[in-house]
Amino acid sequence: MNGAQALIRTLVDAGVNVCFANPGTSEMHFVAALDQVPEMRGVLCLFEGVATGAADGYARISGRPAATLLHLGPGLGNGFANLHNARRAQVPLINVVGDHASHHKQYDAPLESDIEALAWACSGWVRRSAGPKSVATDAADAVAAASSGRGRIATLILPADACWLEATGPVAPRPASPAPAVDAVRVAELAARLRASQPALMLLGGRSLRERGLRAAARVAAATGARLLGETFPARLERGAGLPPLDRLAYLAEHAQAQLAGLRLLVAIDAAAPVSFFAYPGKASTLSPADCRVELVGGDAEDPVAVLEALAAALGAPTDVPVAPARVPPRPSGTLNAETLAQGIAALLPANTIVVDEANTSGVYLPAYTAGAPRHDWLALTGGSIGIGLPLAVGAALAKPDARVLCLQADGSAMYTPQALWTMARERLDVTTVILANRSYAILNLELMRVGAGAGGAQARDMLDLTRPTLDFVALAQGMGVTASRATNCEELCTQLERSFATRGPSLIEAVLPPLQMPG
Repeated sequence: MNGAQALIRTLVDAGVNVCFANPGTSEMHFVAALDQVPEMRGVLCLFEGVATGAADGYARISGRPAATLLHLGPGLGNGFANLHNARRAQVPLINVVGDHASHHKQYDAPLESDIEALAWACSGWVRRSAGPKSVATDAADAVAAASSGRGRIATLILPADACWLEATGPVAPRPASPAPAVDAVRVAELAARLRASQPALMLLGGRSLRERGLRAAARVAAATGARLLGETFPARLERGAGLPPLDRLAYLAEHAQAQLAGLRLLVAIDAAAPVSFFAYPGKASTLSPADCRVELVGGDAEDPVAVLEALAAALGAPTDVPVAPARVPPRPSGTLNAETLAQGIAALLPANTIVVDEANTSGVYLPAYTAGAPRHDWLALTGGSIGIGLPLAVGAALAKPDARVLCLQADGSAMYTPQALWTMARERLDVTTVILANRSYAILNLELMRVGAGAGGAQARDMLDLTRPTLDFVALAQGMGVTASRATNCEELCTQLERSFATRGPSLIEAVLPPLQMPG
């Protein structure tokens, strides 16, 4: 057994059985070893940012890490943006980054680089394998590191000779870490503060956004009068009819400050204290009032859902809480715009759909219209680095092949990772992609004014325009093997959505929208 076979067998035995790969020469023994360990599913991606984003989506839905296979430092660099998003999503993920053979590194070959420096910028655990005798142990340690606490990125740097030489292994999976115990004193203190410090708000994020956490948080809110909000961009939010409704913290700083105005206590459950996404001249970076006390609950040493349930018990909270009623709007007709698009999606959304949301400005109406839709999962842009939507949909579809994935994708950010469409076609994934084609970087048109730079002249506006030429997503998708169509009105959109939802395999709808006028 060579090192590559020992590594892959160790990963599979530890529950890691999908690898999103963009390999090169230094990874060829890993690729060859896939035939000896057929339990590992290799998924070819034509760009490393697709591989890393897909691994993120897989982890968000399955709760388990997938692996990526990347080619040296440049390959890791190409995947970095979506590793940043995965790090912010706090998902378990394992990067296997091939490197030159140990004896070859001294020659400074053209692809030589400082892989460790790149890896530490996006990882919580990094190790260079010393050789074939340790590679299986390194793999087991990587899985344990990725799966610890809330989840993190583990990067294993794999010299080529560690793969081709005879190895020891595989090794058994590391035992799982015990669940953290709930601190009864801390729960009592939080309960007292929530009773005494009103108005109060609980900001839910991370692990608290699944059904158990939502119900426990709603019970605490009912017992104390505290309000609930969700973080702006959740990694995975369970929502829809029959679940406690949850509005989210606004993206625009001034809107978020209005939501938080007057608070005396903010308890962030598996979420960060709210800050503005960017700095603006003359405006504060923190969003909660200056005299508001902020309590953080969660982290690697604390189970936020267990804390919420203990809080509900300590408060004697009611077991029955308000839930979102089933409310499906009628199919829209006529002009297609951001609002009627949201209405059409809400009218036709199948139960148990996984919604991947990189709609950006064109998705502003989606949360309200889909609040009473059949139950579904909502996956968002956790780290703010655009180009996650299409890869995230690939990983989510592989993690849950019996579910439909609906990817709502802004046109500008779609061009960061369009190669994901090819992987969807190759793997026959049940993904419906809707491209929200407003032909501009609409959010930047808004930000141009908000940062105090004015409305911009002809050259500035031209830098934010996506015409000359106009992107043709139907042709692009068809060129990658995905069935595609274009919708220019509501009737076309609804007909095409129905057809896609009823048909196995991937399809794309280019929804042509006017420039968005932001509400409020």
